[in-house]
Amino acid sequence: MGLHIDELDFDLDESLIAVRPAAPRESARLMVLTLPPADVDDGRSMEVAHRRVEDLPDLLGDGDRLVLNETRVVAARLHLRRLDTGGRLEGLLLERVDDRTWWGMLKRSRRLRPGHRLEVVGADQAPTPFQLGVEEVASDGRVLLQVVGADPMTAVLDAAGRPPLPPYVLKRRRHLGEPEDDPRDTAWYQTAFATQAGTTRSVAAPTAGLHLTPDILARVARKGVPSLKVSLEVGAGTFKPVDVEDLDLHPMHAERCVVDPETWRAIAGIAEDRARGEARIVAVGTTSVRTLESMPDTAPAGEPAVWNTDLLIQPGHRFRRVDALLTNFHLPRSTLLALVAAMLGLNRLRAAYAEAIRSNYRFFSYGDAMFIQRRARRSGD
Repeated sequence: MGLHIDELDFDLDESLIAVRPAAPRESARLMVLTLPPADVDDGRSMEVAHRRVEDLPDLLGDGDRLVLNETRVVAARLHLRRLDTGGRLEGLLLERVDDRTWWGMLKRSRRLRPGHRLEVVGADQAPTPFQLGVEEVASDGRVLLQVVGADPMTAVLDAAGRPPLPPYVLKRRRHLGEPEDDPRDTAWYQTAFATQAGTTRSVAAPTAGLHLTPDILARVARKGVPSLKVSLEVGAGTFKPVDVEDLDLHPMHAERCVVDPETWRAIAGIAEDRARGEARIVAVGTTSVRTLESMPDTAPAGEPAVWNTDLLIQPGHRFRRVDALLTNFHLPRSTLLALVAAMLGLNRLRAAYAEAIRSNYRFFSYGDAMFIQRRARRSGD
């Protein structure tokens, strides 16, 4: 039996949900959690320090490798209008089928049927030249949408797509009396190192990476710490709640991963140094962790390694390639929180989140961060 989902629950005052990133980004708070050496770890003790994300380069040292998810977020949130009734809908494109066809989730979509036409509405609520046809409505509520005409879906998104902000950010903005959309979200909800071409296209940001500015990455490089890039396509499953009590029974979503041969060799090449405690792989975000922990053992032959991972990481997982983690504060009862619990242990996870709440850390996608590391055993210990 796996982890009981109730063990990942906590109460959070909505005032701690961030509706915009810290300004500047590197001023976000950083809770640094340092665990004892593995061979003397009691599962409870840890050192807690309160710092800023701008201090991250100071936490890295000789032999470290920083691993970033370079996926690019697409403007996958659309406002639509039914041509037959005029009813308004809002939705999120979740999974590409082909250039013109995507699966999506739409609010108030229960009465949609194959054959219905939807007009794409612009940011000013004015109609655009684009229409989407409903091809299929799945039993789980997903809707298969296809562009009417020859245009690719990317043309629709370029013209009228909005950043795919999580529902809790939009809800909190409404509660505060603020507009749901801020023109700055386009830059805010994209990492500074996302590839322009988009090796993978995501419908949610790898949010730990949102903290890292070009200046921080330059300081990391000056310390002699290489930044290695992987790519995981954050997909529909990011929004799927855990609705089973036993986490083992949760149908984990699959996400596409891409790692080029040079990065693969750089990671594999420090295995012995890591075993001796002379090197660390520092993952930025849970998506980087899932990529690294599911990465094939066999080196790709010339071409990038491409695979789908449905790895669910929870307490009991033995980390193969990740030694330290920069991550945000996650939703309760989520698989992301289970992954952090696998690294910290449940007792320390509860203590860390209780401390974050007491100290008014900002939570979720636009919120503050934590850095988890293990103290190396010193010679003579």
